[in-house]
Amino acid sequence: MQSLRILPRFCGPPTSANGGYFAGLVATLAERTLTVRLRQPPPLDTELTVSASAGGVLRVLQETTLIGEAEPAVLKLDPPRAPHYLEAVEASRHYAGFRQHRFPTCFVCGTQRARGDGMRIFAGPLPELSLVAAPWVPDPSLDRGDGKVRAEFMSAALDCPGYYAVAADDRMMLLAEFTAHVDRLVHVGEACTVIGWPLESEGRKHAAGTALYDGKGELCGRARALWIEPKERG
Repeated sequence: MQSLRILPRFCGPPTSANGGYFAGLVATLAERTLTVRLRQPPPLDTELTVSASAGGVLRVLQETTLIGEAEPAVLKLDPPRAPHYLEAVEASRHYAGFRQHRFPTCFVCGTQRARGDGMRIFAGPLPELSLVAAPWVPDPSLDRGDGKVRAEFMSAALDCPGYYAVAADDRMMLLAEFTAHVDRLVHVGEACTVIGWPLESEGRKHAAGTALYDGKGELCGRARALWIEPKERG
């Protein structure tokens, strides 16, 4: 049985982990692509235990409470072409989170996180391409020790742009399922581009695709996410 602990730095909402980071951290334990289902908000600074079944299914628990489940997956997702880096820079100027942000301290997309602390991935609309895009230059704190970004941070980068691809009106949604595949790690200090686009919607459920490109415009990571609108309290 393995264990993990999520530092407060890597929050999404103030009291729980960023979903993409959590999913990426679990995937690093399995060293393969996983579909991660979040059953409860992953708590911060708390020891979580990870158990594995014979079929490769992982269960993440806080004592007896199930936080998440993960199973081996093959991600089938064809990203659109990457916009130019400067197009992503221009799109980010219109990031919806600058006007209003539900979780401004989010590690990935929070506007109140300083450079070198948060990832500051601000995905804004590119209507002509039917997607959102953001520039991202990974800072040295994300280095795995060889100049490349740790895989769990690649997964985190692929999270929030998916929300902004399906929630342009800032409606409340929760990440329910996340499948990320890292083709190769980007370098610290590299001028990367992250995009998100809608896949399909059904009622309260909304699927989004995301992709991460390196400074040469080559695909380095992609993810599929399922976002769910909470039921209205009646």
